[in-house]
Amino acid sequence: MSGDCDDIFARIGPEAAWGGGTGRGVKVAIVDSGVDGTHPLLKGRVAGGVVVGEAGERISYMDHDGRDSSGHGTACAGIITRIAPEAEIVSVKVLGTEGATGRTFIAGIAWAIERECQVVNVSIGTTDRRYLEALYELAEIAYYNDAILIAAAENTGRRSFPSTFSSLISVDYDDIRDPLRFLYAPRNRIEFVAPGVNIEAPVPGGGTMLHTGSSFAAPHISGIVALILSKHPGMKPFEVKTVLHTIACHAEEERHGAS
Repeated sequence: MSGDCDDIFARIGPEAAWGGGTGRGVKVAIVDSGVDGTHPLLKGRVAGGVVVGEAGERISYMDHDGRDSSGHGTACAGIITRIAPEAEIVSVKVLGTEGATGRTFIAGIAWAIERECQVVNVSIGTTDRRYLEALYELAEIAYYNDAILIAAAENTGRRSFPSTFSSLISVDYDDIRDPLRFLYAPRNRIEFVAPGVNIEAPVPGGGTMLHTGSSFAAPHISGIVALILSKHPGMKPFEVKTVLHTIACHAEEERHGAS
């Protein structure tokens, strides 16, 4: 960047991006294992949702049952609400006790987009290339319908879907203590790095535990995006990504300047 562009981007910082934002008016879908809305840290935060199932060739949709099959979705919800306390959490349960199928995973993301959730947190993914095309098309549909997909990287570094698509926001994890701090460090097609080591988050039935992995870094970015959209309603996905990129680059410069 040079000239006037330097001046423009220098003015973008956390205060301008999300200062005073609370997540109010923003629906955040969590495509995952469900969310325990009875947890003390999540009471009143879950605005319904859906349980996506599969029976033969048929995809079924039932109302959100308030259950979490593994605790994964509840942890993600807790991280998001800690950052954006007034965001509406929408549970899109695609993971059962035996995991998700490719079809339920795809159907869950599609459901969230169709219900006009502005933010869709996808802390799960697949390395199965059979689902690449369908997930890619969904990411494109989300982009052009102003739904911002935030997807977690595969923890072992393998290419997974949908996290490696350029139309969404991809997130890996590192040991970052500030929940509002993130870096721009693209590697293996992943753009952003957010807190994801020993993150305290709720577990179904009450209480909390520490979690590590990109699954828990992605909801940090989802929460921050909810803050941005509550302060600046109607921002396009590319605008949000530009803001994140600029702030992350400033943070990277500060880190190297201090070292």
